[in-house]
Amino acid sequence: MAQLGDLVRAKALLRSAARAFGPKEAVARARCVVGEAEIALASRDLGWPARALDAARATLEAHGDRVNAAHARYLEVRRLLLIGRLDEAERVLAVLDPTPFPPASRTAHELVVAGIAIRRLRTKAARAALARAEEAARHAGIPALTREVESACLVLNTPAARLIASGEERPLLLEEVEALLASDAFVVDACRHVVRDGRKAVSLVTRPVLFAIARTLGEAWPGDASRDTLVARAFGSTFTDESHRVRLRVEIGRLRRAIRPLAEVSATKRGFALAPRRARQAVVLARPVEEPHAAVLAFLADGESWSSSALALALGTSQRTVQRAIDSLAASGQVQSFGHGRARRWMTPSVPGFTTTLLLPAPLPIG
Repeated sequence: MAQLGDLVRAKALLRSAARAFGPKEAVARARCVVGEAEIALASRDLGWPARALDAARATLEAHGDRVNAAHARYLEVRRLLLIGRLDEAERVLAVLDPTPFPPASRTAHELVVAGIAIRRLRTKAARAALARAEEAARHAGIPALTREVESACLVLNTPAARLIASGEERPLLLEEVEALLASDAFVVDACRHVVRDGRKAVSLVTRPVLFAIARTLGEAWPGDASRDTLVARAFGSTFTDESHRVRLRVEIGRLRRAIRPLAEVSATKRGFALAPRRARQAVVLARPVEEPHAAVLAFLADGESWSSSALALALGTSQRTVQRAIDSLAASGQVQSFGHGRARRWMTPSVPGFTTTLLLPAPLPIG
């Protein structure tokens, strides 16, 4: 049923089978739990009880079923990846040695290794893991597994961000983003709302007005940005009066203090200009697609069906906030739903040139 796409029926059958096994058939019941967890992951039911999976894994390990116990571990890691808990995912993965496992399990192992490396912006490690995954999938001979590896490989060959520098824009692959963040350039990172150079980083996640000003100045570099432009970008105002100018001066002062170790903000005749202290260049790193609900679209672009509760968990926000975003996207025809009530799921066709890597909640390395 799961292979045919009827995940609801597949889950019901597994639960029925688990109830049918007696107390002496603990391994069979544990395998049903692992199967249900896999279906939950495929249907993006991220709120599925992790404790049940952990108990099933312990049962399988105690009875010598190492392959299915390892599979349970991989399901756990993949869930942790989706909700951005990379440190936990790495700790779980560290206890697994894929060498003695069959090709399908080795493929799963390399896919999660690649997933962590991608989110850590370690593209060489990610490519090496995906190469190993391709080889293991070829030996496994499972078409669905091969397609999953191919889909993962596309992430590294799809624009992950846009570089805005000196008035020009161009798309960047993930390895180019990695190189940029490792360089000495002054980067206004609009994917993570961080301002950084090669030595230090300052997060402006909780200060959207300051970040809007920093981004406007970064886009204008090496020139200046006018006061009217800064007011419009920072405060959303279509006109400028004296109160806006006073507020702008206050916010500029706050920005100066926040980014003092990295750059200076100086006044000009028509506005303000950015001057990096150590870097020779200032650039803006922006998402490949920018719209009000880009983060929600990024997750839906993986082609899977998501519940609003799973999206809220993955994005680290409230379910009501996610629901408002989904309603707006649905009204514009960008997403569609199926099912009703708690079984309702949302999905969208893949968005060309749109990768989720920089939009996941785990922070990029900024040290």
